[in-house]
Amino acid sequence: MVLLHIIGIISIFETNIRNMMNAATNLEIYQPQLKSHLDLPFVEQGISAGFPSPADDFLDLSIDLNKEFIQHPNTTFYGRVRGDSMIDAGLHDGDLLIIDKSLEAEDGKIAVCFVDGEFTVKRIKKDQNAVWLIAENQKYKPIRVTADNDFLIWGIVTTVNKQL
Repeated sequence: MVLLHIIGIISIFETNIRNMMNAATNLEIYQPQLKSHLDLPFVEQGISAGFPSPADDFLDLSIDLNKEFIQHPNTTFYGRVRGDSMIDAGLHDGDLLIIDKSLEAEDGKIAVCFVDGEFTVKRIKKDQNAVWLIAENQKYKPIRVTADNDFLIWGIVTTVNKQL
């Protein structure tokens, strides 16, 4: 009896995950390719934004961006921002986010959330009575999450990669 109950719970969980991944979204989700290894030249002393420095002397160092930005490979995903609700936080349409599902959802963190069938990226604001999802653009109103919402904090944004 207990085994059937556990199998039923697992089945419901798998169905919910499939539904979430098929949901309408303003965020494209990708799994990182961690099997590849690419060492890139790295200037450890930093790059001057003022007077030029002789950086060629230090190009023998290298960096692996997977190791630099992904702390928990099994729970890390990439997501591409779609829309402008977080522009005042520096997240713009087309930016690539690194999202870690293992991190605690703390007040003030930027998170990828699943709300009523859609993914969204917002800043988390917790108070005694509710969780709020706060946009970083005055065009958008805060979203108050209640027990009536289908809601999950899917992961915490750790890094933003943007093209210039």
